[in-house]
Amino acid sequence: MKEAQGGGALPGTSLQRACRLLVFVCALHLSATLLYYLAGSGSALRPPRSPGPANRSRAQPGPPPPDCPDPPPLLVGALRVEFSQPVNLEEVERINPEVRGGGRYAPKNCKALQKVAIIIPFRNRDEHLKYWLYYLHPILQRQQLDYGVYVINQDGEETFNRAKLLNVGFEEALKEYDYDCFVFSDVDLIPMDDRNIYKCYSQPRHLSVSMDKFGFRLPYNQYFGGVSALSKEQFVKINGFPNNYWGWGGEDDDIYNRLVFKGMRISRPDAVIGKCRMIHHSRDHKNEPNPQRFDRIAHTRETMNSDGLNTLSYKVVKTDKYPLYTKITVDVGSPKK
Repeated sequence: MKEAQGGGALPGTSLQRACRLLVFVCALHLSATLLYYLAGSGSALRPPRSPGPANRSRAQPGPPPPDCPDPPPLLVGALRVEFSQPVNLEEVERINPEVRGGGRYAPKNCKALQKVAIIIPFRNRDEHLKYWLYYLHPILQRQQLDYGVYVINQDGEETFNRAKLLNVGFEEALKEYDYDCFVFSDVDLIPMDDRNIYKCYSQPRHLSVSMDKFGFRLPYNQYFGGVSALSKEQFVKINGFPNNYWGWGGEDDDIYNRLVFKGMRISRPDAVIGKCRMIHHSRDHKNEPNPQRFDRIAHTRETMNSDGLNTLSYKVVKTDKYPLYTKITVDVGSPKK
């Protein structure tokens, strides 16, 4: 009896071994499952790869360019200005490759401090315009302005109306771009120093203060003719220029009066920096002295709120976009009889 009991296996031993084996297999399976899960989660949490060359071009743009320095670093100071040699506009285009169609330019490596529309009242002065474009485009680029050149050409043979053409230039330029400064320039005046910046200041700026025509002196303290700069706010405040000065003279003094009556004063460069040369020419046909100018100047205070931008009427005949300027031909009507 004892022999039989000693030689046989205990009944629970096999069962225990089977249970242990089952637990081991389950633990092994669970461990493998857990490792697989963790490996999958890790790949999902891994940061995305940086974009390849094709995707990089669609990445966010870099920081905006810095503001252009003040004063501009490329100015050269006094310039030699002479009108003995004819100007070829194709050559002017070649030496100003950065000027875009319509006479637009903006610096590439910095943000211009002002957006300036140059407004030129015009009729039958093509040779003078060539000299203006030849000299002014390089100057304006060195001054690092975001600018456009607008030649406002009076259509027809009626008496010339400079001030009304300047009002038209203001309105038409703003239809193209959000200019904040307007330089009103006669086509026959060339600055002799590029430190005479064609931009706006806290007060209206008279730029042509020292003309060879007047012996490089200011003819009188109230003189505001030739080339002047007004901000958009300043120009609107005086209701623009008068529309009823037909023929030569008077409108500049009317503008001066408007500025004074609105509490502004004239800013000027000094007589050296403000030097400029005039292209000599005979009196234009249909631009004879205005016999009514003195009477109109005497009544600026009464007329300035009812004669200007708020009463401007004209018709654009055509607009031509040339490589160096925009020419807008307009019908400004005729003087009241």
